[in-house]
Amino acid sequence: MPGSPSPSKTSPHGTSPSPSTPSPSTPSRSGRCRPRPGRGTAVLAALVTAASLTVPAAAPASAAPAAPAPLPAPPAPGKQPVATGRGGAVSTVDPYASRAALDVLRSGGNAMDAAVAAAATLGVTEPYVAAIGGGGYITYYDARKRRVHALDGRETAPKRMRRDSFVDPATGEPLPFDEAVTSGLGVGVPGTLAQWELALRRFGSRDLGTLLRPAIRVAERGFVVDREFHDQTALNADRFRDIVPTRELFLPDGKVPAVGSVFRNPDLARTYRELARRGTDWFYGGGLGKEIVRTVADPPVAPGADRRVRPGLMSVRDLEAYRAVPRTPTRVAYRGLDVYGMPPSSSGGTTVGEALNIMGNFRLDARDPAQALHYYLEASKLAYADRGRYLGDADKVDVPVDELLSRGFARERACLIDPDRAAAAPVAAGSPDGRYRPCAPAGTRTRPLAPEGPQTTHLVVADRWGNVASYTLSIEQFGGSGITVPGRGFLLNNQLTDFSFAPPAPGQAPDPNLPGPHKRPRSSMSPTLVLEDGRPRLALGTPGGSTIITTVLQILMNRVDLGMDLPAALGAPRATQRNTPQVFAEQGFIDAHGRELAARGHRLELYPGPPQGVIGAATALEILRPGLVQAVAEPVRRGGGSAMVVRPAGGRRAAGR
Repeated sequence: MPGSPSPSKTSPHGTSPSPSTPSPSTPSRSGRCRPRPGRGTAVLAALVTAASLTVPAAAPASAAPAAPAPLPAPPAPGKQPVATGRGGAVSTVDPYASRAALDVLRSGGNAMDAAVAAAATLGVTEPYVAAIGGGGYITYYDARKRRVHALDGRETAPKRMRRDSFVDPATGEPLPFDEAVTSGLGVGVPGTLAQWELALRRFGSRDLGTLLRPAIRVAERGFVVDREFHDQTALNADRFRDIVPTRELFLPDGKVPAVGSVFRNPDLARTYRELARRGTDWFYGGGLGKEIVRTVADPPVAPGADRRVRPGLMSVRDLEAYRAVPRTPTRVAYRGLDVYGMPPSSSGGTTVGEALNIMGNFRLDARDPAQALHYYLEASKLAYADRGRYLGDADKVDVPVDELLSRGFARERACLIDPDRAAAAPVAAGSPDGRYRPCAPAGTRTRPLAPEGPQTTHLVVADRWGNVASYTLSIEQFGGSGITVPGRGFLLNNQLTDFSFAPPAPGQAPDPNLPGPHKRPRSSMSPTLVLEDGRPRLALGTPGGSTIITTVLQILMNRVDLGMDLPAALGAPRATQRNTPQVFAEQGFIDAHGRELAARGHRLELYPGPPQGVIGAATALEILRPGLVQAVAEPVRRGGGSAMVVRPAGGRRAAGR
C-alpha cells in the first residue's frame, strides 16, 4: 500500500511467520504461542493491595499496614461521541479503553494491536460485559493484502456436554433460565485470550504483554465509577452477594460502588501481569486453567445462601483443546457496497446479509421513512425465521450459508412481503435449497426466539495504514455467570445458555443449536465491515443479544438508504423485529413512526431491556476520504460512548484526551 512501511515481523501490518522468517514467539505443544522469557512483562511502580477497592474520587485508597498506598486514580478521560481526523481512530463504550487504543496507535501500533489493548482495558472498566472469562468475534481488513478476515473466539461446550444437559433430570423439563445463567453449567470454555493470541500472531505488531500494560495501569490505579457501572452492579447485587469472590470484588464492604468513587481491581492487574510473563498456556491448561476448572466444578457459594448454583462440566482437557479459529467472512453486495460479516458459529453475518438481500428488492426512499422501515421490519422477520431454523455451529451441523445468502433465496423471501401490510408473526422459515420460484408459498414450521443476553460490547479501530478492526466481545449476561475466579479479578461467562435448552418435540424440524461436546453456541454478534471499490468505508457493531442484528441492519439502512450521516444513523431511535408478534422499539421510535407503522399492522411495544427502552450501544467509523476517518459512539444510550482520533481535523493532537 503506498506510504506504508514494508512488511516485516515488526511491521504495523502484522504478518504470519513464514519458514524464512524467525517466529516472534515459541510455539507451545498446544499450538498456541508462549512469549520468550522476560518478554512483555509490565513493570509498574505502584504496589497495590486488596484493601479499599473503592474510595472517593478525590482521595487515595487507605493503605494496608505493610504496603504503600496505591497511586491516586487519574481523572476520567473526557467523552465525546464523534471525532474526525487522521492518523487513526477508535470508538468504544468507555473512554479508558478508547484512550488505551489511541495510545497504541500514537506509538506506532496497528489496528489489531489497538483493538486488543482496548479489549483488555474493557475487561477492567466494563467487567460485566468484557472479560478474559468470555469470548468474541473479530472481522479485520488487512490493508497490505486488501482482504477481510474473520476470527472466531466463541466459547465452546465441554466434552461432557450433551443435548439434554440443560434439562432437569428430576422433572424432565428445561432448567429455569436464571438458574442456568448463575451456574457452572452455563460456563463455556473461554476464547478471548486464544483469540487475542491468534489475532496478534497473524496481524499484530506488538506482543500481548506490551498491550496489557494500559489495562494493568487502570486496574491498579483505578477508574472513576460512572452511572452505567453503578447500575449494572446494582442489577446484579443479589446474586453477586451469593458468590463469595464476586461479592468481595464487586461489592466492597457489601455495597454497590458509588458514582464518582474509584474502583480498583488489583487481582486482575496481577492476573494480567502473570499472563504477560507466563503466556496464555497458563490459562489454557496451566495453573490458572486448573483454578478455573475448580471454580466451575465447585462454585464458591456463600455459606447460608439459598441460591442453587449448579456445578459445571468443564475439565482441564477442555481448556487444552480450545482453539480460536480463522474463518471465511460472509459477504453480500448491497447498493454498490460489499458488506462483510461473521460466519457461523455466529448468526450475525448470515442474518444481516440475508435481510440486506431481501431489502435490496425494494426501493427505500428517505422521503417515505415509514415505508422503508416497514420493509426493514419485514425483511428482519423473514431472516430471523431462517436463522432459527438453520443457524448453528457449522463445525458440528450443516449450515447452508451460501444458499441463505443467495439472491435467488432472497427474491423468493421478498415476494412474501406485502408493501402495505405486516405479516403475522412468527412466520415460517424458507427453503434455501437452490430451487427458487418467483414466489414460494410460506411454510408452516417455525421456532420461538430463544433467550440471548443483551449484554455485550463492541469496538472499532482504524490505523494510519488503512487496517480496520471490528470486534464484538461478551460474557453473555450483565455479569456473566456471576462467578469470579477467586483471587483472579474476572468473571466467567454464561455463554452456554445461548444453546437451545431442550430438543424439539417429535415431528418438529431439527434444532441446529442444541448443546453438544466442544460445540459453539449460536451467537448474534455482528462485527461488520463495509467496503466500497475494495477499500473500507464503514465498520460497525453493537451489543444487544439477538437485537444486535437488527441494530446493525438499521444503522446500515439509515446511512446507505435514508441518507443520514453516520452520527445521525447511529443515534436514530431503534426498533427490532425478530420474528415475534410485537415490534419492540425505543420510545423515540414509537413517537416518530408508531402511528404509520401500526396502520400497516405492526404492533409496537417499548423494548423491555435491560435497560428498558434502550436497544444496543453501537460503535462505528467511516472512512470519509483517504486518510480522514470519523469515529462515532452513542451520544446518549448507556451513558454515551467514547470516540477518539490521533490528529483531529480541527486541531489538538488527540481528540478525547
